[in-house]
Amino acid sequence: MGRLYNKKDNVKFENLSDRSEKDKVWDTQRKYCDLVSELYFQSVEFERYFERMEDCSGRLEFNQLLDRETGEIKIKLTNAHFCRVRHCPVCQWRKSLMWKAKFYKALPEIESEYKSARWMFLTLTVENCEITDLKNTLANMNKAFKKLIKRKHFLKYNLGFVKTTEITKPKTKKDSNKAHPHFHILLMMKSTYFKDGYLKTEDWAEIWRDCLGVSYTPITDIRKVRTKLTGEANRSALADAVAETLKYAVKPADMTRDREWFHELTRQVFKLRFVSTGGVLKDLFKEDASEEDLLLLSEEEETDKELGSLYFNWYKTKSKYRRKVDK
Repeated sequence: MGRLYNKKDNVKFENLSDRSEKDKVWDTQRKYCDLVSELYFQSVEFERYFERMEDCSGRLEFNQLLDRETGEIKIKLTNAHFCRVRHCPVCQWRKSLMWKAKFYKALPEIESEYKSARWMFLTLTVENCEITDLKNTLANMNKAFKKLIKRKHFLKYNLGFVKTTEITKPKTKKDSNKAHPHFHILLMMKSTYFKDGYLKTEDWAEIWRDCLGVSYTPITDIRKVRTKLTGEANRSALADAVAETLKYAVKPADMTRDREWFHELTRQVFKLRFVSTGGVLKDLFKEDASEEDLLLLSEEEETDKELGSLYFNWYKTKSKYRRKVDK
């Protein structure tokens, strides 16, 4: 067990990252949270977000569980406070895990009812827009997508979809005041699509161009979700793919590159919905999440023996979750 000894305070600490390998990610996400909240602190307009994020996940309560078969002691999150600020990296991360869990839970029933269904990923883009025109651009993109899903070909071969919006910041200097919005879409297709309705990437691009009503051909990507696994392993692979697709609306690295860009982004996307579903996948995901949702508490009865709670606090100057331990 990795422990740190603080001579000045005569106190020993244990890091969460030393206690649990799988929980190392908490340090990374909470550090991003500090960086983003600092940007909000620099504007009176967004000070309320800063205050909420400062209190986010500051103290984590874990239950210690003894595996009766292996004798291994593991820890499981049971309580924490989440700010639920839209661009909080911690809350975005927890929400993606929540969606992954919900998808994994729903998959057996979906697969049982639609045994021959195939899964695909579709990415739809537009040209970079001025960050100040992002709201209008997203509105036009959503109108175009509604046209796309009403097309005869889509209605004939699609069983359901999950669409999410991602916004990235272009890296070139000339585009420093622009944004690159795009859609990531998980498509659940009928098997007949690959027999008599298959569309190449350029076909999807042409359809998307027509729905957008633009003169240029937008960059489009379509690919199969390839997995040769079966049963539970297959569901896990699909759930991982979904979690990756829904991971971030805006990556923390893009948020922290330019304060003014990020502040304008916050204004532009205020109260906009970034996740939508349709067909047999309708209502599978909800964009709003409660604190309990973000804890990812299992509904299944715990079979491992409970050994009591551990509490880890966020130490900002150390960028680590730690707890004081007996000497």
